[in-house]
Amino acid sequence: MSNLYKTRVNAYGGRSGTIRSEDGILDMPLALPKELGGNGGATNPEQLFAAGYAACFENAVIHVTRTQADKVRDEDIEVSCEVGLAPNGEDGFKLVVALDVEIAGVEQSKAEEIVKAAHAVCPYSNAIRGNVDVTLTVFAQ
Repeated sequence: MSNLYKTRVNAYGGRSGTIRSEDGILDMPLALPKELGGNGGATNPEQLFAAGYAACFENAVIHVTRTQADKVRDEDIEVSCEVGLAPNGEDGFKLVVALDVEIAGVEQSKAEEIVKAAHAVCPYSNAIRGNVDVTLTVFAQ
């Protein structure tokens, strides 16, 4: 099976270094958050993961409704992704994720059905399923 899309990002200097994509569009410093003893002042891997997951999940919602009567459009949905870093009990760390999904124009039960289907097809959800606890909260407007 061939990739539909692929990209490459290089990291230099770890959590207090820089990242740069192969096309140069993403080129930025990283900083250890103040909460973890760093200086802050720049993005970090958890923020980048949260941004990617939120955007990807939003598109998964749109994707699963394309053939439904209740189509969800970009302006009908907002996804907020919170990513936490926690100890894993084995001298390491784990991610904990919460997705808040707000969908306008549908009833609560329909919104929940849509989010469940999106969670089944979203590449981020599929990549971390069984490894990362994800809490889904759905709001219909």
